[in-house]
Amino acid sequence: MRCENKTVLITGASSGIGLACASELAKEGARLILSARRSEKLQALALDLQKTYQSAVHTISCDVRDRKAVQHALMQLPEAFQTVDVLINNAGLALGLDKMHAALSSDWDQMIETNIKGVLHMTEYVLPKMLARGVGHVINIGSTAGHQTYPGGSVYCATKYAVAALTRTLSQEVAGTKLRVTEIAPGMVETEFSLIRFKGDQTRAQKVYENITALTPRDVADAVVYAMTRPPHVNIAQILLYATDQPAAFRPG
Repeated sequence: MRCENKTVLITGASSGIGLACASELAKEGARLILSARRSEKLQALALDLQKTYQSAVHTISCDVRDRKAVQHALMQLPEAFQTVDVLINNAGLALGLDKMHAALSSDWDQMIETNIKGVLHMTEYVLPKMLARGVGHVINIGSTAGHQTYPGGSVYCATKYAVAALTRTLSQEVAGTKLRVTEIAPGMVETEFSLIRFKGDQTRAQKVYENITALTPRDVADAVVYAMTRPPHVNIAQILLYATDQPAAFRPG
């Protein structure tokens, strides 16, 4: 199995894991639909991929929390990009590390809307078209926090447990078809994740990665490409991906 000429839709593509997936798949010859809120970063990435790999790239500037905006953007896809072979639901975030009773309800809402509903909104539109063609692959970027909880991560962990549950359920629902469904669940990856979680506090964000060699976005992208390129009769249901220095979702200190 090859990625060449496959149309791949990636959410949260402007940075981190999404950007790494876009770069690795462009290198493999995929046709890319890149979605994120930050249009300037998306455009810069698209230009870079087009220049470096002569990639076919279409960008979508929308918020996955907005169901109508997602549907409108996908309905406007150019003809060459209308058949989505692989959907990578990557957009997600954590906000705060406060205990449940002290966390902001606005943070709860944003995590739930992005991490759960964002997956649903994209899948809701793309999946029926895959089923109609009888082939496709949905890859959800989960987290080790969707398999093991930790203090201060109550709602974030809950959203990632939801992603794991949605992935397993979808896999059962499409059984008997040629569709494949995969969860890639990484542990600590050095991206903007902690900077966003701590709302721009650079010092606190950097401390998260002290004395540890964290995963890189490319490590996760490699796992995505691996899952995509197995033979059609092989479905990689789940990959749990830890840094060697991080044996569990929660790392004290």
